[in-house]
Amino acid sequence: MRTRFGMALFVGFLLAARAPVAQAQDVGELFRNINPSVVVVRATGREVTAARGVSTFKETGSGVLISADGKVMTAAHVVHSMDEVKVEFLGGEAVSARVIESEPAADLSLLQLERVPAGAKVAPLGDSDKARVGDQVAVVGAPYGLSYSLSVGWISARWPRNTVYRAMPLAEFFQTNATINTGNSGGPMFNMRGEVIGIVSHIISKSGGSEGLGFVVTMKTAKELLLETKSVWAGLEGTLLTGELAEVFNLPGGSGFMVKTVAKGSPAWTAGVLGGDRTATINGQDIVVRGDVILEVAGIAIKAADDMPKIREKLGAMKAGQPFKISVLRAGKVLELTGNLP
Repeated sequence: MRTRFGMALFVGFLLAARAPVAQAQDVGELFRNINPSVVVVRATGREVTAARGVSTFKETGSGVLISADGKVMTAAHVVHSMDEVKVEFLGGEAVSARVIESEPAADLSLLQLERVPAGAKVAPLGDSDKARVGDQVAVVGAPYGLSYSLSVGWISARWPRNTVYRAMPLAEFFQTNATINTGNSGGPMFNMRGEVIGIVSHIISKSGGSEGLGFVVTMKTAKELLLETKSVWAGLEGTLLTGELAEVFNLPGGSGFMVKTVAKGSPAWTAGVLGGDRTATINGQDIVVRGDVILEVAGIAIKAADDMPKIREKLGAMKAGQPFKISVLRAGKVLELTGNLP
């Protein structure tokens, strides 16, 4: 009996000792399978600062190839108002890309590649509704520009829309303790079957680095906003002016959207919408000024944040090439511009 018991303990010890190695091999194999579908997104845009006025800057993020014809999902804050976007694949080959859909209220954008490099692999999209708190996940991206870095963690929580991060009211989020840093934004979160179940958005951090509070937009949200409906890309960023801010700028109608930057080649750019070139501090808030203030788009007046999704919904229902009107306040005068859907 002692001999058998001792042998059982010995076998059990061997199996326990080998288990972590097998798990590590599983994660390693997963990484090698998903790596060819992950991309590094490098974008160039313009920003306005008090010290330098209008100047160029570069943004690095991540993304994932989701179709054979060259569509890439990424985060809106990486590409939404940028003048130039390039996508870099495993091996270093870079391809030009353009934004075709974007929804800042969920931090999601869809890119169209100029071409798909040989060796690139389309990632399968998973069902994020089947993912549960406690499931192990993998994140691949370019934290601080360090391309194709893997981090592994667990889903810590699931947050419904308009709860944990009200600046993005349309996004359902996974919370994860997988390490996420600057440069991971837009990168994919995979389940252990190698399916994309989310797109990395942001972190909550007091130090500026990862503290185990990463937030990932669920694939359910991404599919709804980028694939099942049309999220029109306007290509501009700015500040909603209501209440006291609207009074400061003496806005007709009492509200509007002050344009900060306009991406070159975007629908707003081709319509002639102008961005700002100076900064001002008003009521303790830094605002880019001297740009157009958009008052109305396609017959919908901008009165509150809720009007922005309404405008995108109306534009999304229009046909490609169809014109629409944009009413702006410029240098004290109300002008009417004409845009065309791409």
